[in-house]
Amino acid sequence: MGWPFGDDRAAMRILNEIQRVMRLIMLLRRQRGCKGLKSGEGGLMVVLWNSKESYRVDHCRPLLDVSGAPMGTDLVFGSIAAAGPWCEGFATGNLKPGFTDLIQKLFPSEDQGPEPDQEELCGFTHMHGPIHLLISFQVKVAKQFDRQEWPFHIEAFLHKLSLTNARVKIHFSCKSYQKRLQRIFSGKIQCKLTLKDQWSTFLDVTSSKPGVSVGERPWCHGGHPVPGERVSLSIPPAAMERGLYGELSLQPVALLAPCVLQYPNLATRLTHIQVEVYGPSNVPVASPTDFLQQLSVHLNCEELGIDGILRWNDPTDLQPRGGATLPVEAETGPEGGRSLASVEQSLTLLLFLHHMDPFTSELYDVIATEELLEHHLEAILTNNRQAVTAALQREIKSILNAHRRRSKASERICSAFEVISSSALSIVSSSSNLDFRAACLSNMRVRDTHGLSQALREAQVRVTSWKFVPKARCYPVPQEDTPTRTEM
Repeated sequence: MGWPFGDDRAAMRILNEIQRVMRLIMLLRRQRGCKGLKSGEGGLMVVLWNSKESYRVDHCRPLLDVSGAPMGTDLVFGSIAAAGPWCEGFATGNLKPGFTDLIQKLFPSEDQGPEPDQEELCGFTHMHGPIHLLISFQVKVAKQFDRQEWPFHIEAFLHKLSLTNARVKIHFSCKSYQKRLQRIFSGKIQCKLTLKDQWSTFLDVTSSKPGVSVGERPWCHGGHPVPGERVSLSIPPAAMERGLYGELSLQPVALLAPCVLQYPNLATRLTHIQVEVYGPSNVPVASPTDFLQQLSVHLNCEELGIDGILRWNDPTDLQPRGGATLPVEAETGPEGGRSLASVEQSLTLLLFLHHMDPFTSELYDVIATEELLEHHLEAILTNNRQAVTAALQREIKSILNAHRRRSKASERICSAFEVISSSALSIVSSSSNLDFRAACLSNMRVRDTHGLSQALREAQVRVTSWKFVPKARCYPVPQEDTPTRTEM
């Protein structure tokens, strides 16, 4: 599968530089965790800006066109800063000797860039305190690289990063071709996820209210992640020849949103399945894979209890992703079922790669190994197609069990509605007591029996669908200071 950036892969090179910095930061955090240092909240700032005519900089060689003449080029500069308690041990003096050499190996001098505007840094430090780590880079791009979409690709990547690093507030600022994009990613509701033999992480489980009108009814504003069964992956020979060894496994985690646990009779409809892949350092994988895009072909929809899964084929969607968006076919239920209050839900599958190699311990080697792993991810998933598909089938089936039970319950309720409505209308219509008939129509605020039929159905839906059963594990109010919960 080709990248959606066309022939110019400059946007991917920018994303690769950001990935490399993020992997370094996450691995440094893990080293601190081994020493028992306190982890906490903090901030991460990603600033990107471009400079035209930067081919005149001395250490940048000019690009040549087909005739051999120099072409004008641009430089895209980037800086990533970390501040706050979560990275308080990152100060150069607290890191191992040779950290400067590591930075030089990861980001050679010709790829290092200037620091961002001090005004950007001041606003960031005012909110999160002193900066403990600042890394700058630059990427040379062709002059015709003037797409306005590429900042949004970076924005999408940072959003995925924030989903599994909810305690860190991510500030993104991009100034590109006289346009400015600013976003802040922050998880209001967090859930601590602890997986066997892996590092704990904090998921952003914040969920918005459903599309149906809930009024002032209480609602769960978060989700409840469910880890599945870890599956071992074999490394294909081609990847081993490039130096990828050790033990590799995949841990799926499912999240169904919005949560409807407090309304057991409320009908639901699954709209799409979102699959995202994260590397061993908990950094999102950006390389697209045909395997995940074609996952709908290999899943057994009948066993899952859904009508079908489509392959995403939107030519306007230029977002690079290491996962896939799989729309679910609209369910065809009984005629009466479409009148019930129904909540649209989405299922997110987070696939965490776990890699262990006792002969790879230095930070530079660990980062290089993860980059190699992402490069061969398509071949790895294809090589383990049967095991991966079976694991995802089990995970989706387990999560959708409640969805299937709700669908069956909705069918039974719809059948009961028909009987109740028919009986009530028969009593009113056949009554010879005009006062009784008038009182029934008046109490239901309708003029005739036709309106009475509709009013009876709405009353039944209101009473039945919105039956409320409080759940202690649900999140009642989305507040900034909502305490972190541990569900695993």
